[in-house]
Amino acid sequence: MGKQAVTLIGLGPMGRAMGRAFLAEGHPLTVWNRSSGKADELVARGAVLAGSVEEALTANELVVLSLTDYEAVYAILGRAESALAGRVIVNLSSDTPERAAEAAAWVAERGGVQLTGGVRVPPSGVGQPGTSTFYSGPREVFEQHKTTLEVLTGTDFLGEDPGRAALFYQLQMDVFWTTMLSWLHAVAVAEAHGVTAEELLPVARDAADVGQFLEFYTPRVDRGEHPGDVDRLAMGVASIEHVVQTARDAGLDSTLLAAVHGIFERGLAAGRGADSFTSLVEVFKKKAQV
Repeated sequence: MGKQAVTLIGLGPMGRAMGRAFLAEGHPLTVWNRSSGKADELVARGAVLAGSVEEALTANELVVLSLTDYEAVYAILGRAESALAGRVIVNLSSDTPERAAEAAAWVAERGGVQLTGGVRVPPSGVGQPGTSTFYSGPREVFEQHKTTLEVLTGTDFLGEDPGRAALFYQLQMDVFWTTMLSWLHAVAVAEAHGVTAEELLPVARDAADVGQFLEFYTPRVDRGEHPGDVDRLAMGVASIEHVVQTARDAGLDSTLLAAVHGIFERGLAAGRGADSFTSLVEVFKKKAQV
């Protein structure tokens, strides 16, 4: 039995990496992109370039989308809505859980079914062992196409709620981007003192390795308990004040750190000074004042 044929729409760096992975494993591949020139590499490897979105959709049952966001999804699939009937749309585009659920309903109204996905690796990780993508949607559909999807990465099925994969992807990005931005800020402070990013690397790596802290605090947070037996928010405020001042003394932008300091101060104002810094989760739960 031959490998399952796949249609791939969206040929940015991630889409092209996916296309290479499918072709390398012998999957017949039809591709489409708004800029057709981006398909040249894959066509040279054996992919078929569809002449239209409709042609791309009707070519195969399994359609993988690698687009910037769901606005792009609607802009492209909206050109050929009738061709969605009978299609499995594996939507690996990034967006919010709410928009993922809305898109799943939109696809269903047109006779198709959506599997929402959140790819957890950069393009260089596609096709490599030890990688994973979040998926959610109809379990039966996921199981039917799991083997083909595992050509791209490992699969982590989170349930039938179409927004759940998007939620977990955004939760991961919440941690990732704030961590990486804090690293860049530390690099700027380091360079202001004649320290290179390379010299900072061991310290930054150790600081970013917070797994043991997450494991310790997670059960407490889930129980809604924030005792000050290990750390106290008041001590954290003093610590972040020193970090802010270090940046300012170097003449650097302290906007990021000032925002962190402001959150800590809100915790103090709420009477949490003797509690753990984890009590700030309650501050985040309060709606922002407009």
